[in-house]
Amino acid sequence: MKKDPYNHQKLFENWLQQVDKKHKIKELNDKNSAWVISFIKDFKIGLNVSRHSRKGERSYTRLNHLRQKIIFMIKLLESRKISDITKLNAKDLHELFSDMRKGKIKTRFGTYYKSAGDYVKVFKTFWHWYQKVMRNKGKNIADITEDLDTRGEKPAFVYFTKDDFDRIIKKTSYDLKPILALAFDGGIRVTELINIKVSDFSNDFKELNIREETSKTFGRKIKLMLCSEQIKSYVEKMELKSNDYVCRKNPPMINKELRKLGKSLLTPEQIKSKNLSLYDFRHSSACFWLPRYKSESALKYRFGWKKSDMIYYYTELLGMKDTINEEDMYADVTKTELEKEIAKLKKDFKKLAIITKISWEAASKNKDVKAELKRVAKRMILKDELVYPLIDDKS
Repeated sequence: MKKDPYNHQKLFENWLQQVDKKHKIKELNDKNSAWVISFIKDFKIGLNVSRHSRKGERSYTRLNHLRQKIIFMIKLLESRKISDITKLNAKDLHELFSDMRKGKIKTRFGTYYKSAGDYVKVFKTFWHWYQKVMRNKGKNIADITEDLDTRGEKPAFVYFTKDDFDRIIKKTSYDLKPILALAFDGGIRVTELINIKVSDFSNDFKELNIREETSKTFGRKIKLMLCSEQIKSYVEKMELKSNDYVCRKNPPMINKELRKLGKSLLTPEQIKSKNLSLYDFRHSSACFWLPRYKSESALKYRFGWKKSDMIYYYTELLGMKDTINEEDMYADVTKTELEKEIAKLKKDFKKLAIITKISWEAASKNKDVKAELKRVAKRMILKDELVYPLIDDKS
């Protein structure tokens, strides 16, 4: 069973129950309401989705995201005298999103929509669903969304360094320390973190299996490089069983504690008028691991990313630059040759050590020669002339 820390399933099912009861979405007129209900119900079971999208049911998180945004946009269009969403034209649509970006349509905080691109993507999803529904009925509908700009401002988040993380951990309550350490080390999503069981750890808590059913994208097995001892100690002290969840607190409780810690330990530039939350540990973890991974595909695997967009975002955030040097220019063939040379030198050195030892044993039969050799050897060691002491004082 997958834990739902934000109650997305309950939220969606309550909404759907009310809609089915009234056969209408209260914010919209009857015609537009019917289209939106059909759209959400189809996506719930994975019906009439784009051929470019993954198949199957959508998560409750995704369904809530879709219904909230599409209802909001159609409500705006109705206020602009668009009573039938299927009669919408491209110009009206472009003007809507332009007004959102320019601030003619404001958020509840009185600001322009920084995430207008997210609304565009949702509307494109709705319109492409509508096209497919009508195509199944033998009618071709023009794509009025093809020229829409899906770009938006990059999301801001609270960023902290490894040193900041260490200071946060010191001030954190005992039962939360290992959870935050796991969040930072693994860089896992909040829902993935909340669903981790003791049985998901292996190799003496040095590896973590993120199960397919708990992940937003795909299951994966990652190495824990920073927190394995903390998790192991925590599990033992709490006497947790194999099937027990490691995180005993829910995200709202954790975020309440983190808000206080963020305000007292981080700078205004770091928190950017936002509150420190559990999800920020994933962001900061990405910044920590980015320069340490040599392979982009390996980094994407650790964080459960299918695309490279977020890697480029964190690269820009950290102000990273081209750091290639001459050592990086060695081709694989050259490296192989160097490795062969090193192996040969080691072999030659071993032979020399054996010859030296045999010579020493032969010379040591003469007490005067042995005493002189010891004096010379000790003098060379004191002068750092002898890197590898081959002489055993017990000889």
